[in-house]
Amino acid sequence: MATVDNIRNGLIDKILSITNKDFLVALDKLITSSSSETDIIELTKEQKIMLEMSEQDIKSGKLISQEAMDKRNLEWLNAR
Repeated sequence: MATVDNIRNGLIDKILSITNKDFLVALDKLITSSSSETDIIELTKEQKIMLEMSEQDIKSGKLISQEAMDKRNLEWLNAR
């Protein structure tokens, strides 16, 4: 398994060989946006309410399996 340093150095070598400016700009945006994942995101009042409603559904057992939901969605789509 490659170490972090090996991976980083490999990426640096690959980036140094790229000459496409648009590609580099897109890569820069990707790297910049991924570093902001640790930022704290404030939820809206509505989002908090929806999460609380979901918690209540879980506590009261109002759940459906993914398989059942997929079946329900297919039936709905086929009925259209």
